[in-house]
Amino acid sequence: MNQLHNAFTLFVSLLVEAMPFLLLGVILSSVLLVWVDERKLIKVLPKNPLLGAFMGSCIGFIFPVCECGNVPVARRFLMQGIPTSVAVGFLLAAPTLNPVVIWSTWIAFRGQPEIVLFRILGSLAIATIVGTVFSVQPDPKVLLQPRLSQRLKYLQEVAQPQTTAVKSPLLQTGTFFLGASPQGNMPLEAVATQMPETIVPAPQKTTKEKFAALLLNISQELRELGAVLIFGSAIAALIQVFVPREVVLSLGQGTVTSIIAMMLLAAIVSICSTVDSFFALSFASTFTTGSLLAFLIFGPMIDIKAVGLMLSIFKPRFILYFFMLAGQLTFILALGYSYFA
Repeated sequence: MNQLHNAFTLFVSLLVEAMPFLLLGVILSSVLLVWVDERKLIKVLPKNPLLGAFMGSCIGFIFPVCECGNVPVARRFLMQGIPTSVAVGFLLAAPTLNPVVIWSTWIAFRGQPEIVLFRILGSLAIATIVGTVFSVQPDPKVLLQPRLSQRLKYLQEVAQPQTTAVKSPLLQTGTFFLGASPQGNMPLEAVATQMPETIVPAPQKTTKEKFAALLLNISQELRELGAVLIFGSAIAALIQVFVPREVVLSLGQGTVTSIIAMMLLAAIVSICSTVDSFFALSFASTFTTGSLLAFLIFGPMIDIKAVGLMLSIFKPRFILYFFMLAGQLTFILALGYSYFA
């Protein structure tokens, strides 16, 4: 009973810690939807896969979201037609390459500025490499869950070709396509299956209408992603309580085993990237610097909460490849740092 109480306490703490950042990500994605013309955004992005992945990795400086908030923003990017390499680069790098996380890491490791530097450079390099790898698949629809794939297919094949002279009618929420027909809002299920013959472009909205659309989209995405976040936080809390901490710590004696142990710990504890540097600092006396670096790089990219949120967007096979590539590159980077730095 005491363990269940501890698990519930951890569950609530994880949820309270993560929910504000999920809300921030949802708000940013909704702002992109309502106020940003996606055609202009796509025009300024480089077409080269490597440069596109690099640019996507650097967008985190503009959108300071953690691993809970980057998923809805990445989803919006994909729905806007942004290349896969850009979205994947952002998905990996945004939780680390933003001013809030960089500042918190500097505060925690001000006596070891090399950790701050290598965390930034390592995250940027891994995100760029993984984003470039996934650019081999130029069509993101095969990576997405069927529901999102239908949305994107509709935008590409029906909506956009008929609205080249007007503002592109993006999906206005996660469930409805607002103003897509003379009758008003159209459920996406109907849009994907019926494919109406005529699509009336959405008129220019007033400021009041934009704020209404903003609030509607925020509430819809919170319902979709919040449920997944709750489920992921519950799993993370149960693992932290019922898997003895000594089991993980006992693996941290060697160079290789300590890196693997800290990567596993990062995935299990699912600590927000804005505060994970202080958690890593508590292990500085028992773990190698390379393993601490692996924790700081790998944790924001892949943890239980993030995987749960990604499953609402991507197919499991994509997440598996995503996980394996990021994990291998993080391990190589941390091992190289341990032997050569």
